[in-house]
Amino acid sequence: MVKLSFDYFDAFERLTAHAQKEAQFLHSILRNFDPKTVEDDLERMHEIEHAADEENHQIYTHLASEFMTPIEREDIISLAQHLDDIVDYIEDVVQRLYMFNVDYIPHDAIEMAVLIEKSTDVLAAAMKDFRNFKKSKTLEQLLINVNDYEEDADKIYIEATRYLYLNHADDPVFIMAWSAILTRLERCLDSCENTADIMATIIMKNS
Repeated sequence: MVKLSFDYFDAFERLTAHAQKEAQFLHSILRNFDPKTVEDDLERMHEIEHAADEENHQIYTHLASEFMTPIEREDIISLAQHLDDIVDYIEDVVQRLYMFNVDYIPHDAIEMAVLIEKSTDVLAAAMKDFRNFKKSKTLEQLLINVNDYEEDADKIYIEATRYLYLNHADDPVFIMAWSAILTRLERCLDSCENTADIMATIIMKNS
C-alpha cells in the first residue's frame, strides 16, 4: 500500500461517520417528532452536512496535488461522491418535513429511518475494515447486509405509497408531501446500497 501524507481511508471513515450521525439524528427526529423544533433540527442537520462537505473538499484538494493514490483516482472520487449523496439525501428528508409543514410522522417513515440508521452503521463498520479489504473476513457480508436493508426498504416504500393513494385520495396535498418524503427516504437507502456496491467494485478491481 502506498504511504501518503493524506490518508484517504481515514477520510472515508470520517465521511461515513457524518452519514451515520445524520441517520441517527433523522431517526430521533422522526420517532420523537415535534413540529415546533423542525427548523432547529434542520439547522443542526445542515451543520453535519457542511462538515461532510468540508471533508469531501479535503479529498478533492489532495487528489489534485498528489500523483500516487492507494486506489484509482476515479474510485476515490466515486466513493466520496456516493458517501456525500447519503448525507445530502438525509438532509433532504428534514428539509421536506420543514417545507411541507408536516405535523405527524407515519410509522412507515420511522421504519425506513431505522433501516437508514442500520445501513449507515453497517457502512461505518465496513469502512473501518476497508483499508484491509484483501485480508478482511467480514467486509463482504457487511456489504451484503446493506443491500438487504435496501430491499427491505423498497418493500416498505411500495406499500406505504400504495397506502397513501388508497386512504388519502381526497387529500392531494397530503399525498404530494408524503410521496416526496417517502421518495427521499428511499433515496437514502439507495445511496447506501450504491456506496456498498462501489466498495465491492473497488475490492474486486484490486484483489
